[in-house]
Amino acid sequence: MRPARENPRWGHRRIQEELTRLGHRIAASTVWEILHAAGIDPSPRRSGPTWHEFLAAQAEGIIAADFFHVDTALGKRLYALAFLKHGSRRLHITGVTAHPTRDWAVQQARNLTADLGIRIESLRFLLRDRDDKYGEAFDAVFQAEKMEILNSAPQAPRMNAHCERIIGSIRREALDHVLIMNDAHARHILTAYERHHNEHRPHQARNQLPPDAHEQPAAAHDLHTHKVARTWILGGLINEYRYAA
Repeated sequence: MRPARENPRWGHRRIQEELTRLGHRIAASTVWEILHAAGIDPSPRRSGPTWHEFLAAQAEGIIAADFFHVDTALGKRLYALAFLKHGSRRLHITGVTAHPTRDWAVQQARNLTADLGIRIESLRFLLRDRDDKYGEAFDAVFQAEKMEILNSAPQAPRMNAHCERIIGSIRREALDHVLIMNDAHARHILTAYERHHNEHRPHQARNQLPPDAHEQPAAAHDLHTHKVARTWILGGLINEYRYAA
């Protein structure tokens, strides 16, 4: 049936309405029977957007949160809390602790809202999993900013895929190559990586622009007079390249 195939998000009632507008008076149940006979059954897409479509459509208004652990060279496990703005891909690592209590998580939420300032007005949703380290007080910090809390389904990390991906990048590009000694050392490593991520690291979702950049720097036409300079981050673990002044 042509309307159904050309409009995969339309349900049988929406198709019936369009047919009625064209002068074809037909019951919604008849439309459903025709679709069913044609092998076009109702699906989640036909009653609303998929999760991926929702995240893409609301990207500018979503910030996601996720905990991740950092193991020290002495066997101590630390925890960090990361926030990622979907639209800009801007990363905020608000703190590191060995004891991630609910009170500590609430303080990180307050630190984030203070850091965002008026920029938080563009956000509509906080996306997080159902970890016990969050609580009602944590959610209340964001609800006070007129934000809605979105909880991902249990054991469904792909629902918070952007945060999972950036945490994977932090591990592959930094944590897996450094012996973390203590809390202060972990904070130093993560702060340096956050700055690199936001100010320099290109992102495919932003046409290779870093989160804090609005346009690509002008390319040098004469490489003999415009030499490329390398900046070492974390002792050379990460390299950044720019044209020398």
